Amino acid sequence: MAERTGRTQLIALALIFSAAVATAGTGGQARDVVVHAGRLIDGVATSPRGASTIRIRGDRIVAVEDGWTDARDAELIDLKSFTVMPGLIDMHTHVTGEGTADALVESVTLTATDAAIESTVYARKTLDAGFTTIRNLGAEGGADISLRRAIDLGMVPGPRIWTARNGLSITGGHGDAGGLRPDLAVGSTWQNGIVDSPSDAAKAVRYQHKYGADVVKFTATGGVLSIGDSGDLQQFSDEEMKAIVDTAHLLGMKVAAHAHGKRGIEAAIRAGVDSIEHGTYADDETFELFKKHGTYLVPTILAGKTVAELAAVPGHFHPSVQAKAATIGPLIQEMFQRAHAAGVKIAFGTDSGVSVHGENAREFGYMVEAGMSPMDAILAATRNAADLLGASEDVGSIQAGRYADIIAVAGDPLADITEMMRVRFVMKGGQVHRAAAATR
Repeated sequence: MAERTGRTQLIALALIFSAAVATAGTGGQARDVVVHAGRLIDGVATSPRGASTIRIRGDRIVAVEDGWTDARDAELIDLKSFTVMPGLIDMHTHVTGEGTADALVESVTLTATDAAIESTVYARKTLDAGFTTIRNLGAEGGADISLRRAIDLGMVPGPRIWTARNGLSITGGHGDAGGLRPDLAVGSTWQNGIVDSPSDAAKAVRYQHKYGADVVKFTATGGVLSIGDSGDLQQFSDEEMKAIVDTAHLLGMKVAAHAHGKRGIEAAIRAGVDSIEHGTYADDETFELFKKHGTYLVPTILAGKTVAELAAVPGHFHPSVQAKAATIGPLIQEMFQRAHAAGVKIAFGTDSGVSVHGENAREFGYMVEAGMSPMDAILAATRNAADLLGASEDVGSIQAGRYADIIAVAGDPLADITEMMRVRFVMKGGQVHRAAAATR
C-alpha cells in the first residue's frame, strides 16, 4: 500500500511540475497559442480554406479566423507553408501488438504485461504519424486500458484511445484462440469475451464496460488470422447479436462488428450495430441495408493488402490461415470501391497491428486508388470517424471548442494523397508533439 501511495504521489508531482514548466515566464498564466496555416482542411467544409489563424487556449481551440491575424501576446507557430488539418482518427487498430509471424508461439509465451510495454512504442509511432485518436478494437488482459491511462496522465506519448478491451467471440470463433492444445488455451468464459447465449452476451458487454471499455466489438463472422474457423460464415446467432447491441446501447456504447461474410454482415446491421469492420463479401443488397440503417463501413483495405502479401511468403501463416488470407485479403479494396460508389458511409480504419504501426496513412492511398477523392478520404479520417465515435464535439475538426489536435504536411494532399504519409507537425491537446516550424 505504501508503495502504491508513493507512486501516486510521484505521478501527481510530475504533473504539477509539468504545469509549472508550461507557465514559467508568463506570470503564472499559460500563454495562448496561435497557429498560422497556409492552407486549412478543417474537417467541416468539402473544400480547403486559404490562409487561416487558429487560436488555442489550454487544450482547446477558441477561434478559427480567415487570414493571418494578430499573434501578439501569444506563442506563434508558423505553418504558413504547410497544409494544416485536424488530427487524424484511425477507427480500427490493435495497438498492443504487431505482426502475424509466430502468432501461436506468442499466444503461449507473452503476457498482457508484455503487450502493455510494447504498446507504448506503437502508440508513439501512431501519434508521430499524425493519428491523434484511435479506436482500439481488442486487447486481451486490459493492456490498452493501462496504455490509455498512462497516456492520459502524460507518462507516455500516444493518441487518445477509445477501446473495446476484449472483443466478444463465440466458443471456437475468431476471437477464441484456436489451434492450441486445450490445456494451453484460456478458459472460455463471458469474462474474457467468449459468448454462447443472449444472457452471456449481455453479461459480457456489462463486464467489459465495468473494466473500462468505451465501445463493444464482436466477431459476427469468422476471420482471416484465426485457425480452424471459416472466414465468412456467420458465428453469433441473431438473438446473441441483438443482446450485445441492445445492452451496449443502454450503456451508451457504440458497437463494431467484425464481419466478412454477407449473411453475418446483414445480420449485424439488422441487429443495430454502428459499424461493420472489413465487410469483404458485401454486395449491392448489403449496401442498401447499410444505407437504410445508417451503418458505417470501416473497410481496412491495408489489412487486406498486408495479409494477401504475407500469404505468398512460404510458412508465414498456418496453412488454414494462409488459404483464407490469399482468398479474402485481395477482395476488400474492390468491395470498398463498390460500397463508396453506392453511397455507403465510410469511416477510416486500418486494422494496424496486422500491418505495421505508424504506417496507417497507407490506407489513404488505397482509398483514392479505388476511386474516393482525396478530400473524402481525409474526411473519412476526421469528420466521419468522429461522428462514428460519437465525439464530434471534441475531435475530428478544427473548430472552436474542439481539442487542439492539429497536424500539418508540407505539400497539398488533395493533389498528392501520399503527402498524408509525410506528416511534419503534430499537436495533441494544445501540446506540440512533433515540431516542423519555427515558434516564437
